[in-house]
Amino acid sequence: MAATSPASRLVTTTARKRLRPLGLRQKGRSRLWIDDQGWWIGLVDFFSPQWRQGSGLTVGVMWLWHDVGHVAFDVHESVKGSQEYRTEQQFAAVMEELVQDAERRVGEFRDRFADLDAVARSLLSQPVRRDDLWGNFHAGVAAGLVGSVSEAHKRFSAVLAEDPFADWIRETQRTAQYLLDVADDAAAVRAWASDAVLSCRAKLTLGDAPAALGNDVLLRSGRI
Repeated sequence: MAATSPASRLVTTTARKRLRPLGLRQKGRSRLWIDDQGWWIGLVDFFSPQWRQGSGLTVGVMWLWHDVGHVAFDVHESVKGSQEYRTEQQFAAVMEELVQDAERRVGEFRDRFADLDAVARSLLSQPVRRDDLWGNFHAGVAAGLVGSVSEAHKRFSAVLAEDPFADWIRETQRTAQYLLDVADDAAAVRAWASDAVLSCRAKLTLGDAPAALGNDVLLRSGRI
């Protein structure tokens, strides 16, 4: 087994000290930390620069109705470039700053996306954009889940207007067509979202939803 570099050791120890108390957990032995909110996850990635020791920071959110077997930054707002490891003391200070920024952004995402209505307001505040398949798709799902049928139609129609040049686009369009067809049936949209979230959680080996959020993916009071 390869020895852990001084930079990686400081990344892990500093993140564990500050992020574990917030409820985040490390994905395996990687530099990725997950804030599990049941139907979405916050992502904190202390990515490693190429060819040298150090760390950068990427913070974002993944909607778990995005049913894939890898993490994806569906919201991607905070990126700090790579900071190089020079000495233990210098890099310890770098990591304290990076982790403090990560803490702040985790709290902001929790507040901003506190419930489904808040997510829908945020996603639907963005205009429909051409060549923004995932942005339109996620906004359409959120619209369908809160019963905004006209917005769901608008966003899914934009997804269907994309050039289907790849298999994954065609697959997404098939899903968008289904959700467009059932957009006025809130129970059908919610059932699809529940299945997608549970499937994604299984693929990402997230386990059961946090007890504080309940194990039922379809929660009342504006939460899935």
